[in-house]
Amino acid sequence: MKVTEQDVKYAADLANLELSAEEQTRMRRDLDAILGYIDRLSELDTANVPRMAQVSHMNASSQSHTGDADGSREDIHEGLRKSLPHSVALQNAPDSDGIFFKVPKVIER
Repeated sequence: MKVTEQDVKYAADLANLELSAEEQTRMRRDLDAILGYIDRLSELDTANVPRMAQVSHMNASSQSHTGDADGSREDIHEGLRKSLPHSVALQNAPDSDGIFFKVPKVIER
């Protein structure tokens, strides 16, 4: 699959990026290379490779000090904790409308 100029422009727009012509050319080349590698991987015969639900770098014989043999830890259910009251949180706000924090706009389109 070849990446088109329109594909690059669409992806850049989704990411809110402004790419120069040189950057668009480089991005198109890089995306083509990535998709080429994926095509090569899809050609591999994986019929005899067992399915895995999860990948772990831990060896089952080496038990972690933080949890089970697979390195996971037990979930801790602390229940509900009291949060900061809304009125107190807004007292710390540099600007608010009485209900919400007010922040400056950071994305302009």
